[in-house]
Amino acid sequence: MKATYTPADPEYLSRRRLRRHARVLQLWAMGVGAVISGDFFGWNFGMAAGGFGGMLLAVVVMTVMYIGLCFSIAEMSPALPHAGGAYSFARTSMGPWGGYITGLAENMEYILTPAVIVVGIGGYLGAIFGTSTAWEAAWWLLCYGIFVALNIWGVEMTFHVSVVVTAIALAVLAFFWIGAAPHFDLARWASPYFPRGAHPLSATFLELPFALWLYLGIEQLPLAAEESHDPARDMPRGILYGLVTLIVVSFLTVVLSAGIAPGVAKVAASNEPLFLGFQTIFGHGLKTRVLALLACTGLIASFHTIIFAYGRQIYSLSRAGYFPTFLSVTHGTRETPQRALLAGSALGFAAALVIHLVPQGSPVGAVLLNMAVFGAVLAYILQMASFVMLRIRFPHLKRPYRSPAGIPGAVIAAVIAAATLVVLFRNPDYNKGVLGAAIWFLFGIGYYALHARHRLVLAPEEETAFAARQEMPEI
Repeated sequence: MKATYTPADPEYLSRRRLRRHARVLQLWAMGVGAVISGDFFGWNFGMAAGGFGGMLLAVVVMTVMYIGLCFSIAEMSPALPHAGGAYSFARTSMGPWGGYITGLAENMEYILTPAVIVVGIGGYLGAIFGTSTAWEAAWWLLCYGIFVALNIWGVEMTFHVSVVVTAIALAVLAFFWIGAAPHFDLARWASPYFPRGAHPLSATFLELPFALWLYLGIEQLPLAAEESHDPARDMPRGILYGLVTLIVVSFLTVVLSAGIAPGVAKVAASNEPLFLGFQTIFGHGLKTRVLALLACTGLIASFHTIIFAYGRQIYSLSRAGYFPTFLSVTHGTRETPQRALLAGSALGFAAALVIHLVPQGSPVGAVLLNMAVFGAVLAYILQMASFVMLRIRFPHLKRPYRSPAGIPGAVIAAVIAAATLVVLFRNPDYNKGVLGAAIWFLFGIGYYALHARHRLVLAPEEETAFAARQEMPEI
């Protein structure tokens, strides 16, 4: 089933321009900021199934996976510096079908991830201000409104806010680590390390999707390639500096959170686990509430930066005709993809609201988390396949940075991602949501097969793919 293209004339592209602004600092902040919410909310749900021991081992496994993944995308991004990110890697290596399916999986990840995070923000704000669960959706809507507006305002504003809130979030975590150290007693608060009767391997296996949450999002950085001044130099540095930061942060947060009161059982069931930690350190007074309010900056950092990600990701797929092309029109003066941003926020809010309103017995955030992880691990598998195929089929592609892990690193990352995908369908508490995400994914494939593949546009990613493959498009 061949794709059919139309040329992208200058007027078409002039209405779809992005502005360059990012350097290494901004890229580092975007990468760390996209992920940092995982230390404030989400990862803890996994300990209900596998205990502290399972979580710690799962974090080790996920660290290995993300090292392979980040080295690979650090090579591909400066070699193919387009706003499409994973889609552009797969488009060059696997053709239009591979590019679209990879982009669709990543699109699901980036739309659902802010929905998970906004549930966490609502949980913290509800605990701080004492509002009932009836207010949760109002908190979500307020957050979407504010941060979509900031992203529409301009790329300079987006990156400035990312740097500031990421720095505050890291400072709050450091304050927690220092405060938690005198209260630390792992044998008391995290024991038993594995649920009674559970095998360590099975416990670790069940926790993989939640450990992934401590890193999910750093792979969005290639989406900023067209807004980076020097992607060949800055993109690999931003990705790898961000990864090192996240490895340190993840292990400190998991170990210290589990090793203080109120203990693993209560932390595993909380929508605001860091708030519980601050209560242990400072009691239940005003200081704790202020610190919990500051803790929201971690969630806000990720919420803000992943809104940036889905805006660019929808923009890129729309510019090439995979999604309706009207979504890629950018603001006339600010040159931000406002239509893509609004469409992505509407879908994310709707997904959270539907799960909130339909009784299903599991926390809304945990259900959405597993749905987002479904899209993420699919995208990871396909990106690692793209890396291997680019190395084999396009050995002469200019690569300003080369992964020291090479093909073996990519293969290991793909195998761990595939194992995580299996876990998503085996967990009865969350697999209904994952099945819903799979149906969403299948409908997206049907849309491309029946409609979009006949209306593709020769956008920059497509032209690069044709040049690499020395193909002639059917126009």
